[in-house]
Formats: sequence, C-alpha cells, structure tokens
Amino acid sequence: MRESLQLKLEVRELEGAEAFATYYDLRWRVLREPWAQLRESERDEHEADAIHLGCWLSGRLIGVGRLHFNSAEEAQIRYMAVEPGFAGRGVGGTLLRELERRAAESGAARVVLDARESANGFYEKHGYRILGFAGLLFDQIPHWKMAKDVGSCKTGLPAGPAFFA
Repeated sequence: MRESLQLKLEVRELEGAEAFATYYDLRWRVLREPWAQLRESERDEHEADAIHLGCWLSGRLIGVGRLHFNSAEEAQIRYMAVEPGFAGRGVGGTLLRELERRAAESGAARVVLDARESANGFYEKHGYRILGFAGLLFDQIPHWKMAKDVGSCKTGLPAGPAFFA
C-alpha cells in the first residue's frame, strides 16, 4: 500500500535553460526511454508556442505537462509525466487542473488529449470522455482521443505560480 502524504506542490511555467533541460529529461525518461526511443523524441513542432508547466516539491521537478492551442476554442494537453516514485500522489491531477485553468483563461472551450490506455481512468476521473481510438504510439502503445469542456472552469485567478497543499 502506497504511503499517503500531503505534498506541498508548486506548479509554475519553466524559466531558463537548466529548468527546460530537466523538464525535457523527465519527459524523455518517463514517456520515451522505456520504449527505446531516442532523445529529442519527447519534443514536437509546438514547443515554442506552448505553455510548459512543471510541478516542484521542495525544489525538485517531479511532474511536467504541456498545453498548446489547436484553435482559439480548443487547447491540447500533451507530454504529461510524473516521476514514478510520485505517481498516485496528486501530482498529475494538480498539473492537469492548472493546465485546464490556463486553457479556459485563454478562451478555450475544450481541452483534448491523446491518452495512453493505461491513463484513461486517470483522465476519466478528471472529467474527460473518450471520443475514439487515436492510434498506436511506437506501434505498441494504444492511445485514445479524449476531451473535456473547460469553458465554465474560469476562475479569475491570476496566472503565475500556484501552490497546492
């Protein structure tokens, strides 16, 4: 049974080359390395225009997620990754809520994502619905297209670091 801890998490945008290097390393180690994918495979053509968030615990980056816009009304979340030792402790949910908040604050009515089959339950728990099969990543990892309406989750909170206990 996993020890239940109240984590004091800080979610904020990445700043500086060192923070981005750590961010991309976490994305690669969790999402690409286990399938023998090359470094740089954790990046795509939307990096420069995206919102990159990190989740820190006591100064250590333990979770990442990215948001980009497909249109003014539709945002897409990609590259959600949490250090394996912190899975199931609220890190992913904290990141997801902040990415959704930022999408809604920027005018998006809906957030879409392609979830690994193993993560469908996580996203369904957070209000996403499955739209259909999205394909196989690396010819072996089933992904499902999912969506959530976020237009009503505008909070009026300012953008910037978010602290969660």
